[in-house]
Amino acid sequence: MDEYLEAMSDDMGKAIEALQAGLAKIRTGRASPALVESVLVHVATYGTQMPLNQLATIQAPDARLLVITPWDKTTISDIERGIIAAGLGLNPSSDGQIVRLPVPALTAERRQDLVKQVRRVGEETKVRLRHVRREYNDIFKAAEKDGDISEDDTRRLLAKVQEATDAGVVRVDEEVAKKEAEVQEV
Repeated sequence: MDEYLEAMSDDMGKAIEALQAGLAKIRTGRASPALVESVLVHVATYGTQMPLNQLATIQAPDARLLVITPWDKTTISDIERGIIAAGLGLNPSSDGQIVRLPVPALTAERRQDLVKQVRRVGEETKVRLRHVRREYNDIFKAAEKDGDISEDDTRRLLAKVQEATDAGVVRVDEEVAKKEAEVQEV
């Protein structure tokens, strides 16, 4: 049954990692390469769609600017179109060598919308954690029913599952609170 506890821990860890990746994509008042890394760009030269981070290096030299340096200069116009099409509310400009992406300050209304989005992502992660809890509780109850483990072992395992779930929920709340503070920061 220890293998199941390890697998459960891995599943919960993956849910937390997905939360962190999701929160990184939510815009704050500061420029962050994570904002545009996964923007899909249709590259006419290659005839395919590619994530921006596979076409260029993305840097944040200061809090209000992203600089995108494409490896192939012929993709600059494709990159600009991809950023505009992504609907991030960012307007790229280029000089033929690099793409500058100014990140404007957030309005109070936009900050509130982003806080709601952060909370929604956090709640989705909590639902994922509860789903993992239910899955492993069912596994342990079925093992008890089949006579593979005793009733005492089942209680002990269910308590461990609940502990892990509670710890995951606390971690989600911490991550969400940290991201909310970033979004609210002026």
